[in-house]
Amino acid sequence: MTRSRTIGLALVAVGLAMTLAQAALAQDKLKLAVGQRGNWDTSVAEIGTRLGIFKKHNLELEMLYTQGGGETQQAVLSNSVDIGVAGGIMGAMSAFSKGAPIRIMGAETTGGQDLFWYVKAESPIKALKDFDGKTVAYSTNGSSTHGVVNAFVKENGLKAKLTATGGPAQTLTQVMSGQIDVGWAAPPFGLDQLDRNEIRIIATGNDTQAFKSQTVRLLITNTSVLQNKKPLVERFMQAYRETVDAMYSSDEAIKAYASFVGISERIARRTRDDFFPKAALDPDKVVGLETIVPDAVTLKYTAQPLTKEQLAELIQIPPRK
Repeated sequence: MTRSRTIGLALVAVGLAMTLAQAALAQDKLKLAVGQRGNWDTSVAEIGTRLGIFKKHNLELEMLYTQGGGETQQAVLSNSVDIGVAGGIMGAMSAFSKGAPIRIMGAETTGGQDLFWYVKAESPIKALKDFDGKTVAYSTNGSSTHGVVNAFVKENGLKAKLTATGGPAQTLTQVMSGQIDVGWAAPPFGLDQLDRNEIRIIATGNDTQAFKSQTVRLLITNTSVLQNKKPLVERFMQAYRETVDAMYSSDEAIKAYASFVGISERIARRTRDDFFPKAALDPDKVVGLETIVPDAVTLKYTAQPLTKEQLAELIQIPPRK
């Protein structure tokens, strides 16, 4: 090989390395706080990353998992993360009404069909009315599960002892050991126990007027992020939408989810098909505000109903392109 050819090949190699380095630098980073690792709805960012969708939009995501919407929201308010996934809508309204720097950038889940409350198989509790005087679980303060159990109490005139228990795994341990009477979960967690008849479902989030067919969880961000990283937020939402579409049309998405959670593809499909209709994950519209706003006052999340002007300031969903 001639000296000139050797030099030429070396220059090509250097050029290729520089191109790859520049491509890597082009990947903008966003940090996410995600409530409840492994739920179908909270896995959009993970699945989209595994399918290369966020990379296509020049985004690299760092995901931190929390025990619920309350922790997720706190991470957003403290500016520890750029985006919060699965924050509770009542918690967001409460924080905004008190002047917190929070904005809604998308809906995360609409309807409460995925959340369920259960008891041990041998428990005497048979219906919502039997929650009276019992310890009833929710994840964290300000979460969607917190909103649902508050609605259970308000709508049924109960005097239940509402208790923050963290995630589904910790909650199951407390239920099976007798520390808590009624636990909460979301698929795929709890399906094995249901199939083995170890637990019984008593109610779902759709058994409340306050949450049925309404947006219950959100994509949230800090006002400073929306101001300083708006192009990244817009690209995130485009990639998020594409991922949701893939989750309902691609076998690769089912495989990615099953691998992520450590479950079979059969359970992955059951989780999606039985508990999460695609419309539930539509990020483009917060549904049911005409009911949510007054319910936030009734359930003591806000002192006064948020006005149309306040809602327009709070909800800033990047348009679909």
